[in-house]
Amino acid sequence: MLDDTIAAISTPIGAAGIGIVRVSGRNAIPVVEKIFSSKKKKMTDAPSHSMLYGHIVDPEGKVVDEVLVSVMRAPHSFTAEDVVEINCHGGVVAVRKTLETVLKAGARPAEPGEFSKRAFLNGRIDLAQAESIMDLISAKTERSLKVAVSQLEGALSAAIKAIRTEILGLLAHIEAGIDFPEHDLEDISRIQIEQKTKLILDRVKKLIDSAGTGKVFREGLKTVIIGKPNVGKSSLLNALLKEKRAIVTDIPGTTRDAIEEIVSLRGIPLKLVDTAGIRETDDIVEKIGVEKTMEMFGEADLVLFMIDASTGLTADDREIFPLLKGKNRLLIINKTDIKKDIDLSEAENHIEPENVIEMSLFQEKGLDRLEERIETMVYAGLASGQEELLVTNIRHKNALEEAGLSIEEVLKALAANLPTDCLAIDLKTAWDKLGEITGETVEDDLVTQIFTRFCIGK
Repeated sequence: MLDDTIAAISTPIGAAGIGIVRVSGRNAIPVVEKIFSSKKKKMTDAPSHSMLYGHIVDPEGKVVDEVLVSVMRAPHSFTAEDVVEINCHGGVVAVRKTLETVLKAGARPAEPGEFSKRAFLNGRIDLAQAESIMDLISAKTERSLKVAVSQLEGALSAAIKAIRTEILGLLAHIEAGIDFPEHDLEDISRIQIEQKTKLILDRVKKLIDSAGTGKVFREGLKTVIIGKPNVGKSSLLNALLKEKRAIVTDIPGTTRDAIEEIVSLRGIPLKLVDTAGIRETDDIVEKIGVEKTMEMFGEADLVLFMIDASTGLTADDREIFPLLKGKNRLLIINKTDIKKDIDLSEAENHIEPENVIEMSLFQEKGLDRLEERIETMVYAGLASGQEELLVTNIRHKNALEEAGLSIEEVLKALAANLPTDCLAIDLKTAWDKLGEITGETVEDDLVTQIFTRFCIGK
């Protein structure tokens, strides 16, 4: 399969200044040269990382498009193969016709993620780096981009490889004790093994602890604003978006359906959802909106529960409090410009004091405090601004957790004074599990499954 020359459109379909058709494989240059016409230089003579001006011509001799062709020779390309990128005019027809002409010249259509898969199989990048490519493409904020770039550059891979090296050293130490018992190294080895194992486990756990924050930067934090009607939910949505996205009136029940928007809050991607006010109603449409609110509430990563300071806690508010159990939540007391003193004794049983935010959206007060608190919750003890080493992929987290369990078994075996050869089994399992992250010990079926999630052309 790696012997094939593959081609695909690598830019979004639609009107644009340029469109790019990427071709990769040992025959990439000869294939494109069949359909490329240039008066100045042949592609076979072009040095690596150079561009040629000319035209793509179909088999009948008709000009398809005026193009610039980039030539990148192996191994100095993304796939580590010969790569040709045809820069044609953007637009559905021009790009499609260019690709069709390339396929007629001898290339085959690339499968989803096949360029990245070849980069992995050819040793250009490891599996963790390959997976970060999709994070890079889908990044919604500058911080999300920073996390993805860090992983593409190999920050996570380097951390994983360093831990695997430590485990390998321990395995060698154990095997030396087993193979040369006459040197009486057993007692010293057990002490050293325990100390090093604890250090390794600590490094693994730190990576696992970063996964919650990493997930937010990869997928966004689904944040649902709930509360009774007319407490300011839509006003909060508009304030965080810095635009009038939702209709705001004094009439309760104005918001009938959930409104979803992506907002960058201090670089953190929030999937912000404004919901219909929760109350008993006979209005069929509003009732459906309330049911939708409860559905969104169940899926939320963070709940912003708003109450009205001017009315104090009401029966509708009290019904919501028990629903917050087990949720990441903030209590927002709005309209403090009307009334500041409100009895929160009931709320104290449901909301921690640090998660209570006083706010006046009318006076634009309290937003900074809300943003600060959300940022603190997202980082959960990690240093803000230190996104270089975050676990963002659930596959990576699962592998780390399995490795962590195996390392804990080593410590249990040491405490039970089991023979040192028993330790080697669990250490080898941990080494293998960590290798799945970078692709060094991964099964072929899993590799195929991972790359099928990629877009065609990447």
